[in-house]
Order: sequence, then structure tokens, then C-alpha cells
Amino acid sequence: MRGPAPARRRPDPARPEARPRRRSPTVTDEADRTRLPLDVDTTTRPIRPVHAGDGAPNVVVVLVDDMGFGASSAYGGPCEMPTARRLADEGLRYSRFHVTPLCSPTRQALMTGRNHHSVGMGVTSEMSTPLPGYHGFRPASAATIAQILSGNGYCTAAVGKWHQTPPVEVSPSGPFPRWPMGEGFDYFYGFMGAEMNHWYPQLYQGRYAVEPDRLPEDGYHLSADLVDHAISWVENQQAITPDRPFFTYLALGATHAPFHVAPEWRDKYAGRFDAGWDAQREQTLARQKELGIVPESTELAPWAEGVPHWDELDETERRVAARFMETYAGFAEHADVQVGRFVEALEEMGVLDDTLFFYLLGDNGASGEGGPRGTFREHLVGHGIQDDTADMAARLDTLGDPTTYAIYPVGWALAMNTPYPWTKQVTHLGGTRDGMIVRWGNGIAARGEIRHQWHHVIDVLPTILEAAGLPAPETYGGVPQQRIEGTSLHYSFDAPEAPDRHTTQYFEMIGNRGIYHEGWSAVTRHGVPWEMVDTPKRPFDEDVWELYDHSDDWSQARDLAAHQPDRLRELQEVFEREAEQHHVLPLDDRVTERENPDVAGRLDLHQGRSTLSFGPNVGRLSEEAAPNVKNRSHVITADLEVVTGTSGVVAAQGGRFGGWSLYTVDGVPHYAYNFVGRDLTVVRGADPLVPGRHDLVVRFSYDGGPPGSGADVVLEVDGRTVGSGRIPVTTAYYFSFDETFNIGVDRGTPVVDDYLPVRNRFEGLIHRVRFDLDDVADPGTVEERDQAVRVHQ
Repeated sequence: MRGPAPARRRPDPARPEARPRRRSPTVTDEADRTRLPLDVDTTTRPIRPVHAGDGAPNVVVVLVDDMGFGASSAYGGPCEMPTARRLADEGLRYSRFHVTPLCSPTRQALMTGRNHHSVGMGVTSEMSTPLPGYHGFRPASAATIAQILSGNGYCTAAVGKWHQTPPVEVSPSGPFPRWPMGEGFDYFYGFMGAEMNHWYPQLYQGRYAVEPDRLPEDGYHLSADLVDHAISWVENQQAITPDRPFFTYLALGATHAPFHVAPEWRDKYAGRFDAGWDAQREQTLARQKELGIVPESTELAPWAEGVPHWDELDETERRVAARFMETYAGFAEHADVQVGRFVEALEEMGVLDDTLFFYLLGDNGASGEGGPRGTFREHLVGHGIQDDTADMAARLDTLGDPTTYAIYPVGWALAMNTPYPWTKQVTHLGGTRDGMIVRWGNGIAARGEIRHQWHHVIDVLPTILEAAGLPAPETYGGVPQQRIEGTSLHYSFDAPEAPDRHTTQYFEMIGNRGIYHEGWSAVTRHGVPWEMVDTPKRPFDEDVWELYDHSDDWSQARDLAAHQPDRLRELQEVFEREAEQHHVLPLDDRVTERENPDVAGRLDLHQGRSTLSFGPNVGRLSEEAAPNVKNRSHVITADLEVVTGTSGVVAAQGGRFGGWSLYTVDGVPHYAYNFVGRDLTVVRGADPLVPGRHDLVVRFSYDGGPPGSGADVVLEVDGRTVGSGRIPVTTAYYFSFDETFNIGVDRGTPVVDDYLPVRNRFEGLIHRVRFDLDDVADPGTVEERDQAVRVHQ
């Protein structure tokens, strides 16, 4: 576990990389930089690579996951974040910076400078549908920051969370144009999906699956590992090509669930949150006013309906809730300290002041998806099930360790979004306004100031281009480019009183909608963030719109819709125009249901084949690349050879928090089904397999009916039944976002504790493992599904 960063050392001015670049970059060659990528100039002697331009700054974008506006100490919150405070003191804090209310959409908007629906990422990649604003495939007409900078001579690296590649393309077969190294990055180390286990991550380096060479007991933690790789990449780049500027995108998995951190970081906050989330909101708002982040007149937004106040909890509920927040705060501080090591490394290399550094404290608002109680097992609430408070109370000392996969109660999410209403998924400010810090030692004169101009995540790309003195490309790879929809915030760097330039912005997520226009906002909440499965929704035309005047109401505390219906109607019309322009329509309010590709109508990677056969070396397949055994009967047949006492995993999908596994223990065959980390069914054979070749078979007979219905399981060896069992409830939508399907081993966490999380490889010989899949319930044609969505609009 990495601790605090070492003391800062001053750069050596004699080192060439420490010489300051000029503040205003200039391009002296005659290359047409509106047509990218540029190539080496073969007419010169010697042949020279592409030159970025004299004075072009390095660029760093650090993105923290699921952190609300009022979480970090830099924005008045309770989570100590010394690196954020340092960068704010040496740069600028933006008080009205906005994102989309979910992960993938914000990341695609950040990378492209276009609105999320404009590039097909209207929801997370796992929820994509065939519709234009929601298909999840970034078009070639929307080149990324990395493609533009790389095409102009920058070295580029992405480290950490990606979550922008269509799931159907996340497999060893590719294709790879929408992987990080296909989107302009020279180097990638990180993970591809929505979240990752910070103790047992399953990572990629470039296109290739890798796993850390250390374990939690050796001090491993993902946040520290990611920063180690970011530092290593920059050190190598500076050693080899210090004359070329670099772009590093460091996207942490923290502070998204699961909340994983060592107990010393959690216990540092012991007792700090015993007063509860209502009191925390008051304390945070007071600090925000002292810092000048919000005006003195700012009020706390109304409390979200359906969420208990602190004084409505009993003693056990309070104790559990307080420990959740202690764990989250330690997780956040630990992550920030790792970012601090990266900042220190840049300073030691003498390049920090030449670096335009963006520190985004959230890709959406704090997450309320833990529901009123929170959970030790996130996939429970993802499937519409509340965790048991008494059970959590009995395990409080484990919170944050590898046996947990936690997310806090929604009350803490509301407090972390202080002073704003609602949370992630919702288009109110609690879901869309986050902290953002900019530091550029040799490019921004101001130190420790606040900027109140209104901006959005699509504004980062044009800001980088302006700072680097580069034009937006008209074509990239021969493809004409869509208009960049963001507005550079460069104008605000040295002009604190400059009027806003980004004056209109729409928001939409899962049917929640909003519009900001010339100092006013109109918003409507369609769903409840922690009600993600099979929840009846009202028709969209029955949603209640609210109206806010931000010249007088900073925090959306006073709804004026009843007093100014004409203005509300005008803003609704602006939203409709923006929605039409950016492919927002038709609206779709399904959440977890869309994570099942059969329901969402996504491409089936296996092209509908009912028989799939895998050799012994197949592995690290994501949910959509694996055989889809959910909501259907199926047969698994393993052709294998054993010796006396053979143990290990034959095939497995998922892990400790949801999945299934076929394995042997001392030669005895077993099949385990783990329902969202709560219910474990294990079917065991009676006797060990005798040495030799065998067919080990699982017959899974699904009941039919609604998704997640029960099933009967029979375990056979060479046609003879050796065990059977009943699974009362099965996984309806997804086994895991972070774990994978593997033959011959269970990677990551174990599905069942009969074997270890590592060293569980099958000791015998696997010839093939075949899956015979029955049809699932017909979800209808693409046209029928699209029509259903339109009817629901």
C-alpha cells in the first residue's frame, strides 16, 4: 500500500527537460494541421518526426470516478485530499464545471469534445442499444484528444479506467480501433469496464490481458499500481524524447464502487461521521462559503424524497452508515495521495510547470445506487435487492477488504453532492456538477483563485487545443470531422470576471432531462437512481419539470416553475431542439434490463450459435464475449483427463460477488452457483473421479418465466448422475462488471471458497469444454424493440 508522497525536490535547471517552454505555442512548419494525422517529413535530411510546435505544453488529465462536488477538502468536503488542495492553491478551481450523470457518456464527451449522444454514448457502454444516440460506437468523424495530439507530434498514454469500448469488441478477437491504442494512445495500462476490484484486478496492457504480480497481502492496491505505471511511462518518455510533449490520461477506478482500501486509511476517519449526513451537509456548505466556492446566499437544496434523514435511523443503521462513509473517505484520500506521487514525479523531472494539468473530481455526481441502506455487495442492489443491515453490522470490521464489494447509502451521496440536489444518473446539479482544478505553472498567472464561469466536460478538448496552439482537424484519417461542440475555457485562465461563453447545454440520462440556458435551468427527474430493475415508470409526458434562476439561486433550492410557466415552456422548447439535434430521442428509461444484450438488442458476438466450444487456453472473456447462460437452460460438457486427487477449476465465470464455477476438489466434481454474492448453491459429486479421461457434465434446467427464475442442476460423470441441486433464484442481468469467463482457472476473486483466489488452475488436462444453449425468451425484432421504446417516449 503506497503511503504519503516523499518531500518535493526542486527541478535541476541544468536538465534540458527543466527549461521552461514559451507560454504561447507556435507552429513554425508549413504542415496542414487541419488534416491529421501528420506523418514524418521524408524530404528532410535527416528525416524528422512530426513536431508539436515550440512551447506546446504537456497535458495531463486526471479523472476521479463517482466523486460529488462536496466530497473533497478542496471543495469544502470531509475527504482529505492534499493533492487536490495543492493543485488548487497553485492553480484555479472551477465552481460551475459540469459533466454528464454517468461514466461512459462523460468519458466519451471528454475524449471527443462532443456531446455524449452526438458520439453514440447516451448511456454506459454496457447499456447500449442499436439507436443512433445510444449504440456505443464512437464514429471516426469524432477524433479523440489523443488522436489529435498524437497526430500533431505528442506522446500519449492512457492509464486506468477506459469504459468506452463497445462490450462486444472487448475480447481477444477485437476489433481494436475503439480500444485505447486504437483511439490515439501509444500506451495503455488499465481496465476496460465500468469498475474494478482494487485488490484482485483484471487488467490490460495494450491489447493483452495481464494480472498484477503482487497480492493484497503483499501490499497491492490498484490505485497505487496505476500511478506507478503512469510515472514509469512519463519517466521513459522524458528519458528518450524530452523534446516531445506528452499527454497522460490517468483515470482512477476510485472512488467508484467497490470501496476498497486498507483499514489504516478507513480508521483514520473513525468517528468523524457519527453526526450523520444531515449535519455533514451543513458543515460542508459552511466550508464552501468560507472558501468562496459558493456565494454566501447559497441554500441547501431540498432533501431527496424517499431518503431517510439521519435521525430516522436506529442505532445499528447509524453505526453501519458511519462506517460506510469512513471507508469511502479513506478510499478517496488514498487515491488522492497516489495522484500526489504522480505530481511529485512530474516536479522531480522538471516538467510540472510546463504541464497543463486538469484534475476532474468526478465523472458524475456521487452515486446513490447503494440505496437507503448501502450494501457490502453492490450487485445485490444492481438486481433490485436491499442488503441486510444486521448482516452488515456483524461484518463492519471487514468493510473495504477483499471479502466486500461495498457502496455507501444514498444519504452519503446526497451529502457528498452538497449543496446540490440528487445524485449520479439524475440531471439536477447533484448529478452533473463536479469540482475541476486546472494548474499550468508557465501558462496561468493566477494562483489559488476560483473561476465561476459555466463550463462542461466537452470544453476540455478545445481548451487543450487552444493551449497547444493547434487547430481542430477538419479531417482525421481522411474522414471529415463533426463539429467540436465544446467551448474552450482558456479565456477564463487570466480573466476572472470574463462573461460566460458556454451558455446553453442540454442534459439527458435514462429519461432524466435538463437544460441550462443563459443563467436558467429546467430539469425533470424521471427515475430513482437506486431503483434500477423492473420499476414501473410514469410516462415521460407526466414528468414534472422544475425551473431555477441561477442569478439568485446557486443550488437549485427554489423551484419557480409554478411562478413562471412561460419561461419554463421556453426552456423546454430549447431542450427539445437540443435533443433533436444531438440524437437524444427516442428516450429509453431502462437501466439494469439493458445490461442484458438479449433485452437491449445488441449484437450477439456468437451470432446466435447454440453450441460453443472452448479449448484449454481460452480466457479473460467479458460478460458479452462469454457464453450467455443467463435465463436459459444449458448443458456444459467438459472433456478432460485426471489423475488421482486432481483439483482445480475446469470453467468459471464471475467471482465472489456473482458467478458460477465447475471444478474438482481432490478429484470430486463440484458445480457452484453464486447469486450476487448472497446465495451460494454447491452441487457436489459423491466420489472422486478415477484416473483417466471423462466427460464431466452440468445440466442446467431453467424454470422459464421472468428473468432470474429458478433452475434445477444435475451433475454427471460419463452419463451417470453424481449430484443434483436446486437454485431458487438465478442471475437475471449480469454476473459481474469486473470479473471474466475462463477455462481451466478462476481469475480474480473465487466464485466459491472451496479453492483459493489464486493457484486454482486445473491440475489435469482439459481437451474441450462445450456449451449447448437453449433459446432464451424471444425479445422481439430490433424494429419491435425500437417501437416499444418510442411508445414509451
